Amino acid sequence: MIINTNIAAEISSHNLLAHQSMLSKSLARLSSGSKIIEPGDDAAGLAVGSRLDAQVMRINAASDNVANAVSFTQTQDGYLKKIAGALNRMSELSIAAQDVTKSDADRSLYQSEFTQLSAYVASAGTKDFNGVSLFSTTPLNVTLDSEGNTFTMAGIDLAATTYTDALAGSVATTTAAQAALTVVKAAITQLSDDRATIGAYQSRLNSTADQLTVSKENLTAASSRIQDVDIATETTEYAKQNIMVQAGTAMLAQANQLPQTMLRLLQ
Repeated sequence: MIINTNIAAEISSHNLLAHQSMLSKSLARLSSGSKIIEPGDDAAGLAVGSRLDAQVMRINAASDNVANAVSFTQTQDGYLKKIAGALNRMSELSIAAQDVTKSDADRSLYQSEFTQLSAYVASAGTKDFNGVSLFSTTPLNVTLDSEGNTFTMAGIDLAATTYTDALAGSVATTTAAQAALTVVKAAITQLSDDRATIGAYQSRLNSTADQLTVSKENLTAASSRIQDVDIATETTEYAKQNIMVQAGTAMLAQANQLPQTMLRLLQ
């Protein structure tokens, strides 16, 4: 029997410290909701989880880009829908001006409305979306994913010859009205093609938005499995370590009492 060195107390103290450390880590995991408190807990998992989190953030940014591009095309089509109404009315005026029962004075009234509609269409061609021209020849590259891949939307140009010819038309005379009808019909056809193109872009962008949402969900789930704590499992671990700490404390107290038995040999 040894007085100077209490081996049992040393062992109990070592075990108690180990269980206290595990209990503290379990408490940290439960309070933070994270499985990885320190890099040493899972170095590889931390690296993979960090990359997944960064990719999710890039997908969020790409989703915003796509949503804004959809809003851009919706704004474009909103204007084009009104322009279609103006061109339809201009074609109607072109037919009405060819009425042989109308005088040039009557046609001047048609011409006044025709001119105002032309001015409206021309004005619409100058509109912008957050400083970006809605109608120009400049294509727009929309970022589609977390890797920076892009999709190009060709510009819709209301300053194209097809449109400008229609806007320069006149219904002041029968002959002019006949010529105006031809160019306005061509503009209506071009406008229909442009709206169909915008519709195709919207379909592509909406599909991309759906795919980004699915990708975000899957990547978030993958990151969660690596980094987020399982509350049920960790609660069980916490209860275990709590019991072990209480037991270790009691055993350390008992071990510290052992040297006192030496006194009986000295009596």
